[in-house]
Amino acid sequence: MRLIYMATAEIASPVLQALHDHPDHEVVLVVSQPDRPQGRKRKLLPSPVKALALELGLAVITPEKIGEAKDQLAALEADASVVFAYGQYIPSSITSLPRFGSVNLHPSMLPIYRGAAPIQWAIADGLEETGISVIRLAMKMDAGDIICQRAVTIDPVDTNASLSKRMSVEAASIIIEGLDNIADPDFEPRPQDDSATTEARKLEKSDRELNWQLPASELRNWIRACKPWPGSVLLWGEGEDAFDLKIHQTEIVDLTVDGMESGEAPGTVLFKDGSPVVVCGDGLGLRLVEVQPPGKKPMDAEDFVRGQRNDP
Repeated sequence: MRLIYMATAEIASPVLQALHDHPDHEVVLVVSQPDRPQGRKRKLLPSPVKALALELGLAVITPEKIGEAKDQLAALEADASVVFAYGQYIPSSITSLPRFGSVNLHPSMLPIYRGAAPIQWAIADGLEETGISVIRLAMKMDAGDIICQRAVTIDPVDTNASLSKRMSVEAASIIIEGLDNIADPDFEPRPQDDSATTEARKLEKSDRELNWQLPASELRNWIRACKPWPGSVLLWGEGEDAFDLKIHQTEIVDLTVDGMESGEAPGTVLFKDGSPVVVCGDGLGLRLVEVQPPGKKPMDAEDFVRGQRNDP
């Protein structure tokens, strides 16, 4: 097929590589979001997908609004458009242009977790499995008919970063199956069951604040889901000297078994053999394993505590 690929985020890069490398397909155009300021210096940089497309020698456009490129897209006479983490609403006047229409990759087993943050919410909800769906693009977001799906295991130590990386690899494989399906005249996609829909809202910066009244397992899952963004923080210290300590990794501990006081209020920091342990709402604790003070690199939590105690 002659393909148009519309994508922006890092998770979508392996799919572009797979389509480019496949002997039966040709990526005739990549559409991505415009260059944006990034990093502390706010330097104008291309999206990960645009950067890869340029490296592969592919044609790229970055319209502020996809409708601006309608004539250019129509002139390509593409067989299909593939959309993955593009970050912009695409009207039906664009999705209907290719011969076989347009398909969308979504990192969940739809209809669960429709929305902007399906990987994060699957981790936060403590699921042991999620998946990748290839669907027809529809007027309603993530509601199109299902072309194919593939399950992906969530490991107990997975974060948003690690699971996203594995999901991107699976997406690069399943998209080939999806394209084969839409080219088959006998193939019938499966409508989604709207009654089984769950939403995966976009995470906000405010989500980094932890509610220590929650059970330890929920807090640990939330910390994993929020890594690397928006992150999770614990207010460390008191008064004017207090600061937000980023939490990267934790372990659940039974305070009673470990010989620690279990009657402290949720959010209280205790210490066990040099390790900081935060009391949670269910009476269990979260031992901080890796943390990051402001302006410093991630470090072992015990090293952080020793440094705090040695400060004048």
